[in-house]
Amino acid sequence: MMPETARDLSSTDWRSIIARYAGPDVRVSLWQAFSTLFMLVAGLIFAVQLMEPAPWAAALLVLPLGGLLIRTFIIMHDCAHGSFLPWPKVNDALGFVTGVLTFTPFQQWRREHALHHASSGDLDHRGYGDIITLTVEEYNARSRWGRLKYRVYRHPIVLFGIGPLHMMILQRFRAPSLASGAKQLWNVWMTNAALVGLVAIGILAFGWRSVLLIYVPAYYLAAAAGIWLFYVQHQFEEAYWERGKEWDYATAAVTGSSHLRLPGILNWFTGHIGLHHVHHLGPKIPNYRLKAAHEENAVFKVAPELTMRTAFRTLRLTLWDEARGRMIGFRELRQLRAN
Repeated sequence: MMPETARDLSSTDWRSIIARYAGPDVRVSLWQAFSTLFMLVAGLIFAVQLMEPAPWAAALLVLPLGGLLIRTFIIMHDCAHGSFLPWPKVNDALGFVTGVLTFTPFQQWRREHALHHASSGDLDHRGYGDIITLTVEEYNARSRWGRLKYRVYRHPIVLFGIGPLHMMILQRFRAPSLASGAKQLWNVWMTNAALVGLVAIGILAFGWRSVLLIYVPAYYLAAAAGIWLFYVQHQFEEAYWERGKEWDYATAAVTGSSHLRLPGILNWFTGHIGLHHVHHLGPKIPNYRLKAAHEENAVFKVAPELTMRTAFRTLRLTLWDEARGRMIGFRELRQLRAN
């Protein structure tokens, strides 16, 4: 019998399901890392070679290069969960390299992302790498200036247009926090130093125009797509939000994370991260086992499903309505006030 919610599973039940898929297959992981990085480097070199004779062709390659950077980030993401390779030092080294390629301080991001997993959907513990989400009551309690700032922040142009610049620039600087201790802050500066070296090598080998006109646009597209993926994985009408005492990890994982149905090629570029409900319940499952876990276990069928079309509709959802238990938009809030 298929459970109505993840809460219907006992702790032992869902943990035993996850255990069957957790942990890496070394051959698959090594091949995924090698093939992805090889295609990324080869694609960059090919695009650079095309810049003079066929700049339009070089520009067209920016899109697949962005896709490969997303796939590179997914490898870093799995390394952060310790699910990609069984050797901690090698796993961390690969995470650092893929983090540099995606402008991400690996150790700092890993800590912040772990906090996100531990609190996703918990109204009393928000803010760890999440899209900032206010409740209707919190929004109404803000000053006019505070409400305006939130509306601007939640606008798609800001989230997906300026958001990539935040990832590119502001990740270079972090203040001490729960997500950023001494170890994480040291990693931020190590990543920055490696980035300076990577950019210098790119300029010396291929010229500054290649870095500025090929790599930066590819990264920008990858970052914008990544923010959108993260957005739709937790921002949808039937999302899960509860106060700390009522919050449940398994329910938050399976019903508070969407199942985003993507075309096959996009599943490849994104490492099946559209199966986000599976990943949240079992973060130790590597990306290439998410599909099997979803298809072979009924508990994952209760996750809210989104398609490319319905996912874009979620952009209008901006506030959590605690009274109604769903996400609403600013327009609906005005209608509720009018009534």
